[in-house]
This record gives sequence, C-alpha cells and structure tokens, in this order.
Amino acid sequence: MFIITVAGKEKEGAYSVVDDDGEQVLYIFEEEDDAARYAMQLEELDFPLMNVLEIESDLMIHTCETHGHRYAIISKNDIVIPPDKTDANL
Repeated sequence: MFIITVAGKEKEGAYSVVDDDGEQVLYIFEEEDDAARYAMQLEELDFPLMNVLEIESDLMIHTCETHGHRYAIISKNDIVIPPDKTDANL
C-alpha cells in the first residue's frame, strides 16, 4: 500500500485530509498509480511537490489505531478528489 508525503519531508508525516467531523484522515492507497495520480492533482492545486511511499499496510494501520488516528483505505474502485489547501494537513 502507499501513502503520500511532502517531498523531502517524508519523516515529518504523511498527507491527510479533514473529514466532515473536523478529524484528520490518512489516505492509504492500495494502488501506487492511484496515489501518484492523486499526488499530481495536489501539485496542480499548488500544493508542494509530493512523494509516494510504499508502506507496510499492517504496520501503518496498527500505528493509526494505536494512536487514535483515522485512516481510509482507498481501493482502485474509489474516487477521491483533492480538497483545497484549507482541508489538508501536510
């Protein structure tokens, strides 16, 4: 699986969005191509240069659940549209 980070700041955290409840949600993509396409869409909206990182899904999910972070697994059948910058966390 794959997450998106700001290029050069991979160790500082991953890209997430704010849901309708005001909570940060980490997007975990099943497909690298989908993550790369989403990262390009972010860059087209004047976000910083993004990087797609392959992750161990079980470890990432366990970490999110241990620390009470929300996450969403984005399958190849899901359609996600980047929010404006005010609804994202870099």
